[in-house]
Amino acid sequence: MSKTAIMGFGNPVRSDDGIGCYVIQELKDSLGNNDEVTILDMGTSAFEVLYQLKGHDRILIVDAVINTGEPSGTLYKVPAKEVMKAPQEDPMVFLHSLKWDQALSYAKRILADAYPEDIQVYLIAVDNTRLEIELSEKVKEAGDKVVQLMLDDLTATNE
Repeated sequence: MSKTAIMGFGNPVRSDDGIGCYVIQELKDSLGNNDEVTILDMGTSAFEVLYQLKGHDRILIVDAVINTGEPSGTLYKVPAKEVMKAPQEDPMVFLHSLKWDQALSYAKRILADAYPEDIQVYLIAVDNTRLEIELSEKVKEAGDKVVQLMLDDLTATNE
């Protein structure tokens, strides 16, 4: 059995930017206590939980992404190394004090040889980052799809 860490990033008071937090809560509700899966609500800061990644074989990440040019709710799944290569055109568009790619960079330094190679990132396109606590319907639907994709992935990995 492989051990997986799932990290959800987001700001739950910035409307659709809270989609990572939503996915994490839905996974906690679905999985309950599970020795093979560590679910980490990263919120808007990640330093406090980076050490908890030690001992995991895989990391799954979910976050919102803005300025994609695609409709709100569009879902992307990519290996982290591909997204981390992408240039950051405007660092001010991020709504977190620590972005997930920065968190992974720090985790790589902290974990050294124990850093997992299998890291997948689910990004959900969003338009609304106003001070609101509700998710838009399209983004919530995309979040529900990510929850199901992750549950399916976990089932396939541990068979």
